Amino acid sequence: MIVALAGGVGAARFLRGLLAVVPPDDVTAIVNTGDDITLHGLHISPDLDTVTYTLAEAVNPETGWGLVGETWQAMDALERYRGATWFRLGDRDLATHLFRTQRLADGATLTEVTAEITSAWGLGLRLLPMSDDRIETRVTVEGEGEIGFQEYFVGRAHSVPVTGVRFAGVERSTPGPDVLRSIRSADLVVICPSNPIVSIGPILAVPGVEHEVAARRQRTVAISPIVAGAALKGPADRMLTELGHESSVVGVARLYAPFAGTLVIDEADAAKARAVEDEGMTCVVAPTIMSDREKAAALAKVVLGA
Repeated sequence: MIVALAGGVGAARFLRGLLAVVPPDDVTAIVNTGDDITLHGLHISPDLDTVTYTLAEAVNPETGWGLVGETWQAMDALERYRGATWFRLGDRDLATHLFRTQRLADGATLTEVTAEITSAWGLGLRLLPMSDDRIETRVTVEGEGEIGFQEYFVGRAHSVPVTGVRFAGVERSTPGPDVLRSIRSADLVVICPSNPIVSIGPILAVPGVEHEVAARRQRTVAISPIVAGAALKGPADRMLTELGHESSVVGVARLYAPFAGTLVIDEADAAKARAVEDEGMTCVVAPTIMSDREKAAALAKVVLGA
């Protein structure tokens, strides 16, 4: 079994490539829920939904999130009332959040609801929320103090300097059902090319998760989300620098070396391979930019061979 620790768009694209080369029922993805937000009374799980829609071949290809062919009548109507529309929810996407919120109110766990959603989309892999408990990624930004992650990421367009990140509630949380068991029994653990701080970080912060991944260190392969010093999407590069880390594959290696034995880096960073290995990781150089499904599948093959 392959277990992947997954954030949003980059992880979703990698998982799509992985499912092109291995059977879906051999894959379990443990997905970040620190980005979850309650808005308009609805429980929204952006990373879970991005992975689901991508693997269902229903994601908006232009944004990497949301649904293809989306309409925005509900948001347009909400603007008439001067309601909160900074976090845009498409008309079709609303159905997912309505269903999730109602099932949670009925007493179902987030893990159970996620299984129902993925089944409805016909997905063969398992998606496991990192925890059924509420964990909220909070970001301290210069001049404002602490705000919710989505307020930073969407509301401020991740354009404001970050001075701190914390995962509210994580110390009281427990891993979702089968999360630790899946890691223990994995033949391979993959850390997807997601933001190390706010996508992978919350998963590892859930009590017991980093310990179990570290116990599988020699069978854990990470993919750098930083290529030639920059993030392909999102604020990972700036966030690393702002929080005192190096925005490079070497900086990623320093973060991941305690629990991952191998780091896959892009060809653009081949000259830094020795420096990565000096941090205590095996370094594999390969094309990592998943500009199409074939390249994502090729990267998956590299990871499987690593």
